[in-house]
Amino acid sequence: MNFENSDLYSRLLMSDSDLDSLEIVPLGGPEGVDEPFDLPDELPILPIRQTVLFPGMVIPVTVVRQKAIRLVKKIYRNSDVNQRIMGAVTQLRPNKEDPTAEDLHKVGTVAHILKMITLPDGNVTIIVQGRQRFKIKSIVREDPYITAQIEGMDDSFAYANRKESKALLNSLRDGAHRIMRLNPEIPQEARIALDNIESPVFLIHFLSSNINVEVGDKQKLLEEPNSHKQANLLLQYMMREIEMLELKREIQSKASSDIDQQQRDYFLRQQIKVLHDELGIDSPERDLDDLRINALGKKWPQSVQQHFDKEINKLQRINPMAPEYPVTLNYLEMMTDLPWSEYTKDNFDLVRAQKILDTDHFGLEKVKERIVEYLAVLKLKNNMKAPILCLYGPPGVGKTSLGKSIAKSLNRQYIRMALGGVHDEAEIRGHRKTYIGAMPGKIIQHIKKAGSSNPVFILDEIDKVSSDYRGDPASALLEVLDPEQNSSFTDNYLEVEYDLSRVLFVATANALDTIHPALRDRMEIIEMTGYTMEEKLQIAKKYLVPKQRKEHGLKANDVKIEDKALQKIIEGYTRESGVRNLEQKVGTVLRKIAKSIAMDQEYIKAIKENHIEKFLGGEIFDKDLYQDNDLAGVVTGLAWTSVGGEILFIETSLSRGKGGLTLSGQLGEVMKESAITALSYLKAHAERLGVDYRIFNHYDLHVHVPAGAVPKDGPSAGITMLTSMASIFTQRRVKPFIAMTGEITLRGKVLPVGGIKEKILAARRAGVKEIILCVKNRKDVEEVHADYIKDLSFHYVDTVDEVLAAALLPETVSNPMRFVFPEEKKEREESAGLTSVTVL
Repeated sequence: MNFENSDLYSRLLMSDSDLDSLEIVPLGGPEGVDEPFDLPDELPILPIRQTVLFPGMVIPVTVVRQKAIRLVKKIYRNSDVNQRIMGAVTQLRPNKEDPTAEDLHKVGTVAHILKMITLPDGNVTIIVQGRQRFKIKSIVREDPYITAQIEGMDDSFAYANRKESKALLNSLRDGAHRIMRLNPEIPQEARIALDNIESPVFLIHFLSSNINVEVGDKQKLLEEPNSHKQANLLLQYMMREIEMLELKREIQSKASSDIDQQQRDYFLRQQIKVLHDELGIDSPERDLDDLRINALGKKWPQSVQQHFDKEINKLQRINPMAPEYPVTLNYLEMMTDLPWSEYTKDNFDLVRAQKILDTDHFGLEKVKERIVEYLAVLKLKNNMKAPILCLYGPPGVGKTSLGKSIAKSLNRQYIRMALGGVHDEAEIRGHRKTYIGAMPGKIIQHIKKAGSSNPVFILDEIDKVSSDYRGDPASALLEVLDPEQNSSFTDNYLEVEYDLSRVLFVATANALDTIHPALRDRMEIIEMTGYTMEEKLQIAKKYLVPKQRKEHGLKANDVKIEDKALQKIIEGYTRESGVRNLEQKVGTVLRKIAKSIAMDQEYIKAIKENHIEKFLGGEIFDKDLYQDNDLAGVVTGLAWTSVGGEILFIETSLSRGKGGLTLSGQLGEVMKESAITALSYLKAHAERLGVDYRIFNHYDLHVHVPAGAVPKDGPSAGITMLTSMASIFTQRRVKPFIAMTGEITLRGKVLPVGGIKEKILAARRAGVKEIILCVKNRKDVEEVHADYIKDLSFHYVDTVDEVLAAALLPETVSNPMRFVFPEEKKEREESAGLTSVTVL
């Protein structure tokens, strides 16, 4: 029993003479029925912590929250003393500083404010008396304080079986006296007060208020509507307290050497628990209670429930001071924090999804069409067993933001997990929880953060996953991304299976060759090519400029960037497939405008093309324009880079020597092999092509690709190099405004290459009018939008002969090179001048 509240009230009563005039209404009449009380339909609610108010009891309550202080002062100022009432309801979680209606129990007690004392620190202490129990029917409002519609609860004690009821009440009195004898700290006044209580209802409430049990157990006593059941439950608590007091007395009576270690630890833990309760510190028992409460609402499988019960029972047996205790506690908190079988409702309105994709992204028609098809299949199948989408393309084309749009269209949570540089398998599967510092893998961590088991999960930069001695994360991802396996994904830390089958995984990658083959096999590759200049212009107008204007605190009428100015930024200051650098350049321009506005300086409101250099300086990149010439050996090729397509020029020259081959321009191994293959083909078919075979032995060949500081490699320069060599050997000029791409074989076959769309766009920007491609690349050209190829003509070839026929003009250059061989030296010395032999 704990009679501190009554004792504190007595001391307050003796120190303040104003309390003498207070009328404390007793409960219970001669028949044992409470005094009638006019209960209103609505009551303001005061949340209280760490205590339960029972009818008839007088306790002090310290009010520290401002909202509660305003409520108490407003009620206390009521001129009618009998109307100074409110509802006192215990909080579910005492640590919640600003409780709402959901944080309160549903049963409380009408509290009559007897006295209010304002403390020097601004807090308020009130003396309240409980009047009648009530049940909250509904919440009327929560501002400025919680007000509830209530209904009263019957507080009468019915003598159903008079002998049994009398025996029950006598047992309560005997138990209370026994507790008082065992606990010498209880004052004598409490014994006298107990003997003077006649009302059965007040006896039950008096003992319930002072019994030494948890607040939750006291709340159970308050909520029990049946008086007999309430008395029986109270008697159980009293018997338990009697056992504890007897054990305490037994322990104290023994010598230290005779005390059993387990009993001693148990007793000490009970004392620590009481101290924690008094100080408001979370005790281990409270941790266990919170875990059990959180576990009640989980819809996890039976196997997981059994595992949880086993672990929490183990935690209950562990000494809180042992190092294993926080490890097990953290593990169980992780289990209860995960959203087991908690799903957000999908919105499969495909028209809405299409609209969101079109609004968020300009262009990318094939990609958006494929995504809508993917969502349509999910809608019809109603499960996630479909290929994992992998958006593949250069940086800045919108791969990650497309995943965000998918989540938005489905009304799902959005998660992005960056895989770049991940090289530890434990980052995917987690650590064993027995290790120091163990934690779950990133998959489970992000699921916990999302709060639902069906988010849209973006696996960003999946091509940059690496492996070392700590394992292969790509192999660990195989189970995650396999629709047949991820329904039973097991994290090393979690130790139980977690269902990932409802998660919509979307991967992104910049390259495919570095992705694990088995991982790539589980994904459907959707290629996202770069944007054209026209698309970039529209993206800048519709998305980038408004976004950057908002981020820099500018309004729409503060500044306007004209189309020509945006076009100059795109062509002169960025060279990329995406729009990331373009956004940065636009931000640089608007930042300078923001600076001028902030400093009240004059600035340019309508930014034109000629203003760009003032903001960004001189152009960084030169335009790749076709350069017409009248020289043999100069050919325009098409190349693919990570930032889009480009044109390149291959130059070939001949000089007197011994048939050597020189390659320059930082060529990679593949391009060197293409040059050697082209030369070998020309040597083998020199006679048919009209090339004097003696040239190969007496002249050195030099092949150069300009911009020597830039490394170059790839298989698409084969026909370009062969055409350049054939042009210099035959002294025939290449057709103007023509470019080409393709690989060759020693048999003279032309092989298809990739990056056709980017190469076509680069040729169009440079002013090229004709393009030579492998016949097998025709399908790639047909996928390009008609507006981008309307000014171009294509030559589809299958052999080298077709390439030369389409690329070389029949006549020689205006000033052809003259080849002289050793056997003609004598004749040349006898003649007045040099005799030249022109090989056509």
